[in-house]
Amino acid sequence: MTSPGSWPTPITSALVVRAAAALGEVVVDGADVWWSESRPAEGGRSALVRRSPDGTVTDVLPAPWNARNRVHEYGGAAWTVAGGTVWFTNFSDQRLYRLDPGAPEPVAVTGEPAVPSGVRHADLRVAPDGLLAVRETHAPSGAAADVVDEIVRVLPDGGEDVLVSGPDFVSDPAPSPDGTALAWLQWDHPHMPWDTAQLVVRAADGTGTVVAGGPGESVVQPSWAPDGTLWFLCDRTDVWSLYRWAPGGEAELVLDVGSDIAGPQWRFGQSRFALLDDGRIALAYGRDGADRLAVLSPGAEPRELDLPYTSFSYLRAQGSRVVCAAGGPAAERVVLSVDVDSGQSEVLRPARDLGLDPAWFSTPEFLTFPTPEDGTGIDAAHAVVYPPANPDVDADGGLPPLVVMVHGGPTSSHDRVLSLEIQYFTSRGFCVAHVDYRGSTGYGRRYRDALQGRWGVVDLDDVVACARYLADAGRVDPARMAIRGGSAGGYTVLAALTMRPGVFTAGASHFGVADLGALAAETHKFESRYLDGLVAPYDPVAGPSGNPVHAERSPINHVDALDTPLAVFQGDEDAVVPPSQAEAIVAALRAKGVPHAYLLFPGEQHGFRKAENIRAALDGELSFYAQVWGFDLPADEDITPIEVRGSVH
Repeated sequence: MTSPGSWPTPITSALVVRAAAALGEVVVDGADVWWSESRPAEGGRSALVRRSPDGTVTDVLPAPWNARNRVHEYGGAAWTVAGGTVWFTNFSDQRLYRLDPGAPEPVAVTGEPAVPSGVRHADLRVAPDGLLAVRETHAPSGAAADVVDEIVRVLPDGGEDVLVSGPDFVSDPAPSPDGTALAWLQWDHPHMPWDTAQLVVRAADGTGTVVAGGPGESVVQPSWAPDGTLWFLCDRTDVWSLYRWAPGGEAELVLDVGSDIAGPQWRFGQSRFALLDDGRIALAYGRDGADRLAVLSPGAEPRELDLPYTSFSYLRAQGSRVVCAAGGPAAERVVLSVDVDSGQSEVLRPARDLGLDPAWFSTPEFLTFPTPEDGTGIDAAHAVVYPPANPDVDADGGLPPLVVMVHGGPTSSHDRVLSLEIQYFTSRGFCVAHVDYRGSTGYGRRYRDALQGRWGVVDLDDVVACARYLADAGRVDPARMAIRGGSAGGYTVLAALTMRPGVFTAGASHFGVADLGALAAETHKFESRYLDGLVAPYDPVAGPSGNPVHAERSPINHVDALDTPLAVFQGDEDAVVPPSQAEAIVAALRAKGVPHAYLLFPGEQHGFRKAENIRAALDGELSFYAQVWGFDLPADEDITPIEVRGSVH
């Protein structure tokens, strides 16, 4: 009997990256549909692709051009197209470029900034009098406090007129159909856009109106209809619901489906509804861990479409059709065009051909499990569980090991789309549980706010409760339970191993946070006050810890309890969670002699985009578990074991 972890599988790290292209934004330009693809085989370059009505698919942006921005460090909406002309931010210098139809190469629109990559643009929107954008300007000091965000109009000669300035953050510039008004979103420190954001409309006479939003109320995705009404999503009713506003009136609730339509605005350009030409609205919303795509007609209830997908994003109108990115438990993300009348769909950009029988894919289960109430008023959390799946192996060899996966954010959630990274583990005999702890999005504001002031407490309780729930149910081996996560998920990994020791027997932190005070002092502007709400306000005069609560919740201050083997993976150009965070925890592991491994990837930022690094991290993590738990690596994959320092018993 082959032990779990050693099961032979075709889902190797080579397959994970082979012909991989992570689908990004989708844009409709007349009869054409465009999208971006992040390609690991090309160093993580974001390429632009156009599909014509006759089905011809063309790579529009040749290498080495890379349509990716660094506004808020997470970027988004780095390109747009109108009439076949493309405007985009090039990643290497963050300058704006334009590519006209038939032109051999893009031409620069903006000049060289005084600070390299110091002027960045996002949320690009073509308007009759120029290109609208969010501009983020970095000062020579490099300090987060000196970064300025504004909405600008980019003129044909590269000049820029400032349209909105003053708020700490702005997004979603949207000119009205007649060009007389401008709508946008704004928010200020210490809030994040999912906590408090205002929707503002400035009329032709310069007067501004706050349409919605304010303390305890978040607004996303303002979109003008041809009749001059403004549509948006707001969480005034606890969940992000659909609203409409007409100039001179009050915002009115149009649709509350009892669950979130929107998601957190980590990246620019998100779109969860689309205004169709005939006045109907296509929209996506989540329920029980999966998305539905529906169409809303005036005066009627939403009609859900029967489609084999559980995730929908970047919804765009194209006549009576909606074009979007879609994916499901057995399908990687595709570009999909749906006729909202018949419900018939056409895949415009298929997923790659993996050449695998679906029996290799674990079928996800949505799980709600009890968790300590902890003063939040909520005593249950959620997870999506992926049991082991391998049609070539008799699985009667004992309970499987568990990998608890923790999403980033922490204001985020698990996206139920086929992930070869998850299947890499489940096809080898692991059970994977992706936890949407209290604080995750998709379950309403009350659930999201349960993490306020409690990060490093509630999330730990929930990942521990999920692991114990599965172990007590006899579904996993309690002696072989690992926890892994990236960014904020990496923080939960480190915090669980130091502040809830004895539950997990291995861990993997991908660019995780070890020191909250250092993070608040060093991270970029967008998240520089994030911990004010999640933990406690940061006080720079309080010393390196920033705040006694920061110190209490920092894993680096609890390494005396850290005796669990840990693998650490980090990019050396990460501006969100700097390498110093990883190096601090690795130094503590080394000093204590705890078994550990550390891989630092040159040229990687917050998340790994290069094929060779994705493979090294995935195979390295598997080989780490193999050495800790004592199973053999599959011989035919020729995986080089990661170097583990410290004694493995």
